[in-house]
Amino acid sequence: MSRQVLITGGAGFIGSNLIQFLNNQSPDWKIQVLDDLSTGLRSNLEGLRCNLVVGSILDREVLSNSVQGADNIIHLAAIGSVPRSILFPRPTHEANITGTLNVMEAAREHSTPHVIVASSSSVYGSNPNVPRSEFDWTRPLSPYAVSKLASEAYAGAYSTAYEIKTLAFRFFNVYGPRQRPDHPYAAVIPKFISAAMSDTPLIVQGDGGQYRDFTFVDSVSEAIHRAVSANMRCEYPINLAFGSRTTLLQVIEKIEGILGKKVAVESVEPRAGDIRKSQADASLLRKNFPDLSSIGIDEGLARTIDWFRNAKKN
Repeated sequence: MSRQVLITGGAGFIGSNLIQFLNNQSPDWKIQVLDDLSTGLRSNLEGLRCNLVVGSILDREVLSNSVQGADNIIHLAAIGSVPRSILFPRPTHEANITGTLNVMEAAREHSTPHVIVASSSSVYGSNPNVPRSEFDWTRPLSPYAVSKLASEAYAGAYSTAYEIKTLAFRFFNVYGPRQRPDHPYAAVIPKFISAAMSDTPLIVQGDGGQYRDFTFVDSVSEAIHRAVSANMRCEYPINLAFGSRTTLLQVIEKIEGILGKKVAVESVEPRAGDIRKSQADASLLRKNFPDLSSIGIDEGLARTIDWFRNAKKN
């Protein structure tokens, strides 16, 4: 069924991979992207079927015009860094909390029936339970984590108050092609791959024993596609990860195996606001998406490194 979908932050890493997935799986969907290009790139959208509007979710007029006619909104736009939020909490609040309020208000104004909101595993914060269930208590440790908890709460409140179908996904360390290594707040996997390929030391914050539930971006795209196709609504946020645990040292070892060489490692102090253990309880995800593809870390890293190699050639 043809539909019109607005993706905020669609020129970013997750958004552009999602658009590629939607182009392949639902080629009749019309995709509108709203992105201020503060971290996203025009080049991410080259060859993809979508219409890019350059603008901010904080510009309510531009946002309203972009939402008009949309059957679904996939809200990915955010300032997505824990350390950046600690240095600059107010811009994080404005982009992530006020921005989400603006998106929900635009959906209400235009009677958009369905909104997906991107949240984060960081909301669990200091809760020591692993794996982490959506029914565990949350205790954010950074302004970024607070902003994501508020974003999913706004989605839930608008679902109840205004009968908009909403679903909040809690992302767990998503990685894959197009993820940028070249800015101060880059995620660990692209930074590791880029450093390893350029024969520079890999910077490990802490002892490298901290583990994450790394999730390949295609699995995220598949889950979002299914949720949009079904206009899925859930009163609880859903962990979008599969219950794996991989330490940073294991990631380095796997990168070495794929590249066929040893890499230099430099240890530094842990980052403020970081958590040591992060692993999803995937029960609710499996209940709602029983046959969702789970791409393991070995395959995911190999595919990501292939993309980095091809990007380097070009």
